[in-house]
Formats: sequence, C-alpha cells, structure tokens
Amino acid sequence: MFKFSNKHTGKSCRIFVLVLMLFSLNLSVKADEGMWIPMLIGKNYDQMKKQGFKLSAKDLYNINKASIKDAIVSFGGFCTGEIVSKNGLVFTNHHCGYDAVASNSTPQNNILDNGFWAKSYSEEKPIPGLFVNFLVRMDDVTAKVNQALLAVPPDEQAKALAGITQKIAEESVKGTHYEAVVKDFYKGNQYFLYIYERYTDVRLVGTPPQSIGKFGGDTDNWIWPRHTGDFSVFRVYAGKDNKPALYSAENKPFTPKKHLPVSLKGIENTDFAMIFGYPGRTDRFLTSHGVKLATENVSPTIVKLRDIRLKAWREEMDKDVALRLKLSSKYARIANYWKYYIGQTEQLKDHHVFEEKQKQEADFVQWAATNPEYRDLMNNYRKVYAAYEPWAKHRTYFNEGFMATDWVSKVQQIRSALASENDKADKTKISAALTDLINSYEETYNQTADKKIFTRILVSFYEDIPKNQHPKFFEEITEKYWKGSAEPTFSAYTDFLWNNSELIRPEKLKSFAAKPSLERLEKDPAYQYARHLVAPSYVKENLYPYLSDFDKEKASLDKVYLKALLEKNKGALIYPDANSTMRISYGTVKEYSPKDGITYNVSTTIDGMMDKYIPGDTEFDLPANLVEAYRNKNYGRYGSDGSLVVGFITNNDITGGNSGSPVMNAKGELIGIAFDGNWEAMSGDIAFDRNFKRTICVDIRFVLWCIDVLGGAQNIIQELDIKK
Repeated sequence: MFKFSNKHTGKSCRIFVLVLMLFSLNLSVKADEGMWIPMLIGKNYDQMKKQGFKLSAKDLYNINKASIKDAIVSFGGFCTGEIVSKNGLVFTNHHCGYDAVASNSTPQNNILDNGFWAKSYSEEKPIPGLFVNFLVRMDDVTAKVNQALLAVPPDEQAKALAGITQKIAEESVKGTHYEAVVKDFYKGNQYFLYIYERYTDVRLVGTPPQSIGKFGGDTDNWIWPRHTGDFSVFRVYAGKDNKPALYSAENKPFTPKKHLPVSLKGIENTDFAMIFGYPGRTDRFLTSHGVKLATENVSPTIVKLRDIRLKAWREEMDKDVALRLKLSSKYARIANYWKYYIGQTEQLKDHHVFEEKQKQEADFVQWAATNPEYRDLMNNYRKVYAAYEPWAKHRTYFNEGFMATDWVSKVQQIRSALASENDKADKTKISAALTDLINSYEETYNQTADKKIFTRILVSFYEDIPKNQHPKFFEEITEKYWKGSAEPTFSAYTDFLWNNSELIRPEKLKSFAAKPSLERLEKDPAYQYARHLVAPSYVKENLYPYLSDFDKEKASLDKVYLKALLEKNKGALIYPDANSTMRISYGTVKEYSPKDGITYNVSTTIDGMMDKYIPGDTEFDLPANLVEAYRNKNYGRYGSDGSLVVGFITNNDITGGNSGSPVMNAKGELIGIAFDGNWEAMSGDIAFDRNFKRTICVDIRFVLWCIDVLGGAQNIIQELDIKK
C-alpha cells in the first residue's frame, strides 16, 4: 500500500455486471446471495427496498458526505469492525481481538479468562501492531491497467501486472498520508483502486471472559443453535488534528465522520438485515476439477496436519495456565480452519457440488462449441488439473507441514539479517534485532509439543507422499536416522537437531544472538535442514514445474473463463468473488430446516446457554456473575419476554474476514455482530446454497447486557447512540 493524492483522478466506469446465481442453471438473481461492491450498490437498490430497506443508496456509500461506509473498518487486516460512538469506539468479535487480549494476559492478571472493562481512557490498553483502515474511496482503473498492459508482450503480462498496479497505486496517493492498493475482480477482467486511511493507535477497551466470548469452544464452532457472546471493544486514537499518529499518551480518541446507532428493538423472522464488511476469499467460479481436488486430496490433508499440531498443543496447554495463555491465540486460529475444512468437505459432498458444476460446464461447452476462443477451455482445464493432481498433496505438506514449523522461518530471517550486513555488520545492532525475533519465537515455544509435532509431520510425509517425490535431503535423513525400524520414526533426527543446534531452543538462540556469526549459522544442523525448505528453494528443487505451471496456466484459464461467462450471460448481473475489499450483503433474518422434521428458530436465548452450562468445563463453563444474573432474571432493559436473546441468524452472504461485521436493520441501526457461518452451508466459499446458508450473529442486546450488567462499564454504554 502507498500514499495517496488529494486530487480525485478516477471516474466511475461501467462495470460488467454485479450478481450471478452461479449455482443454479437458470442464473436468476437471488436477493440473499452476493457480496456487493458499495460504490455500485445502487444497482441493487430496488431489490433492497422491496425487502424493507429504508435508507438511500447514498446513505451506504458516498465520497462527498458521511455514509455508513465511513463507520466500517478493516480491523487489523483480518477482520471487520464498526465505529459505534463519536469517540472512536469499535465493536468487533472476541475472536478478532483474541490475540490482543491473550497477549495482555498473565497468570496474575488473566483478562482472557476473567474479562476486562476499562472505566476510563487511561485504563485502555495499547495494542502494538494493531491497526484499522477506513475506506476513503474506490475507483475503477481497468482502462489504465489494460492500457499499460498493451505495451507488454503477452507472455510477460502476468509478471508485469504487479508493477503496473503498484505504479497506479503510488501515483494515486502521492503527497498525502493515505494508502492505496489495486485489486483485481473477475479473475483479472476488472481492476479497482482502493484508497485507505490507516490508524495505528488502537487500544483495548473491553472484553468479556472467554467463557462468554468463546462459549461452546470447538464443539459449537460453526454450529447453530449457538450461544456465544463473540464480541470485544476497542478504541481508535488520533493526533490532535484527528489524523493518524503513532501511539502517544497525548493522542485523543478519534472523531469519526460516521458512527452506527444501536437498536434495542430486537429481531423477528423475515426482518431486513444488512451486513457491511471485508470478506476475505471466495472461489465460486471454481470448476468441477477444483472441487474434486479439494474434497479428495487437499482439504483432508490440511485437516490431518492441523490435527497433529492441535493434539500436541492441547496436551501441554492442559498442564499449564501460563502456556495456555501463550498458545491460546495460535491454537484458536489453527483450530478454526481445521474444523472449517472438515465441514467444507462434508457439505461439498452432501450438496453434490461436483455434479452441479459438471452440469454447468456441460452447458458451457455446448454454448462455446462454435467459438474458437472458448471451445477447448474445459478440456484445457482437465489437462492442467490432471498434470498437477499427483503433486497437490505434496504442496499441501510443504505449506501446512514443513513450513508450519516456527523455527524454520525464524532461521531464514536470522540468516537474512546476518547476510545483509556481512563482515561490516554492527554486531550490537544485529543482536538487538535478533533478540526481538527470538522473543516472539519464545512466546509460543514448547519443547515437548514442538518436538512431537516435528517428528509426526516427518512420519506422515514419509507415509503419505510417493517415494519418487521425496526430496534428496529427506531421503538422506531417512537413511541416516531411521535405522531400519519396523515403523517409520524420525525421533532420533528430532533429538539430534534439538541437542546440537543453536537455533531451536530459545536459550541457545539467545546465546547465539549475543555473538552472531554467519559462518556458525550455516554450519548449524537446523539451518542445514531449514535452507532446503525456505521458498523458493524447495519449490524449485522439488515442485517446479508442476506447481509453477499449474498456477500460471490455471490463472490464465480462469481469466478466459470469467470473460466467457460475462459474454455468455451478457445483460445478467454477476457479482465478483470476495477479495478482502469492502462489500455489502443484504437479506433477512430467517429460520431454516437442516433436516426433515427439524426447523431452527432465528434466535437463541440465555436459557439455552444455561442448558449447555457445565461448571468447570473448558468449553461450557460460565462466569459466576452471569449465572447469578440469570437466576435473578436481571436483564435490565436488554431482556424481553422474561429472557435475554443471545444470538440470531440471517441469510446474508459472508465469509472469513466478515468476522466482526455489523448486522444492521432497515434503518442502518446496529442489531448484532456477525461472527460465524453454519455447518450445513460450509461449502459456501465455493458454492452458495440459499436453502441452508446462514450467518450467525451475537445479538447487540446481549453485547450491551454483558458490558453494562456484568461488566459494570456504564461509561461505555453512555457513549452509544441507543435507539429503543
């Protein structure tokens, strides 16, 4: 990202199309499907009004006046947050703030387990490295990109593209503090420039105990009915001029252009619901070949390799509170998508997505039969996947297995630091840099778990990957350290590395950092192992050209395929895949029936939470003050009908990155915070299913109840613009 100019250079250019019902053969528009581009949301406005929307299109996105887009932030680049007060207060998910909370927790002051509520600005906790981005504007720059590509030979265009888009971004922000990035849409058939303003002084204001924020743990993850209070509270700070500034005690709470009002009215089935956020990635144009590869090869391998890590960590975390706090954030990240890939594989099969894709492709082949540019497209996809498929599992082992070992990447970083300075190096300066690197590594180091994981991954690679694909260095390790055991084991090699390397155990690393030496590093056995893995070495020696050719050829085919779909369905509305840019989705609060004879209601209550309550359990325990408030029916102004709503579901279209997104009613008022999808529709990133797809949200009334009644943080409540 780069800096931005005040001059408005972009013009709103025509877009090919916005929405496509990709997964039904008639391509009819479905109101609940689609992650829409805010600048172009006016094309959806009539449908939104029919569903009950009360605002104008300019209330959603406007570069000249304050609009809802000005209250939405990209939170840390991995989640979404919303501004909810004139003093820069941000609501997001508990799991989005998890690392910030865990890193500020100790056994003596365990705010992860006990919760935390700042009662004044001075109590709010700075979070180094955390930032929020505000979208200033977006422009269609397709014509600029294509014009620049005309001067590049066709076989060099893919390589030149990054430089072209970088130059456009740089020129657009020249002379200001803004940042910019160009994103491609429709697999490179369209390009948009995004202008951002980044604030880096972000502080933790409050979090419920994780027994609320993570209630249900891995068992309930991706499951409805849900009773999780998945929220946390932060604040954006600015300099005296309200512009971005580095952390300083002199900074002031940020004054936003727009903040969201909060509604206490509640929800009912069929109510209008809208979500703003930064969805990460979808792949809904994926062909049947890609679906088959994912379900039969890649996803099961990811699950297996993540399971190795999770089991080893959990065994050690259960023994020690301090270690549990250190590993909690890392464990949660790995566990979340471990379960995701299990569910996605299951639902892709249950919903017969492979077969549906084949039908769509047969229809496409028939349409393209007379067009020389497109008629061989599906056959070319088949050839490309056939060549790559034998190597796909190997690639997954590289990314999810070998490179998942923390010290491998750290070793390479150490070498880079030493090599860049060479013999003229300032040893004191290098030692300081290495010490910072080691401190971050040491935070999550656990020798018992790390050795177990390393050994088990080597064993699994030996068992799962064909012997003719084993790298030379791996063959040498096998021959030297296996020693003819009846079962494959690499524990002897693991012991050798841990006992003889200066680069794995933190205490030895610290000694090395005190007197760093490039020569000593390159003789170290851990470095000798790691140098074979760090890309591009491993890729070039073992996976090239299979990986390189596949990525290049698939990208080329994908671009042509999308071009063909746009042409085939000219006049229809086609929405682009999610790509971590701001999107709007709209639909309704809606019940669903996952199985014959079962219908899930749209909301859950504290009564259901208490039904799940298991005192002392790692997943279903609850704070004593919540249990007491429940027994006394102390719900304040947030309860209704003698109970308290905890969560609800909508049929909005979201994906990863939408975590923390605001869920708004027809008036643009905050009614909840999106935090999860449901098990029956976990194929959604590849194939949207309008019958089952649901977004799981924490009800804003439960959020406020936790802050007010349980947390006693009336100062936060008083900041909010609450509508009854």
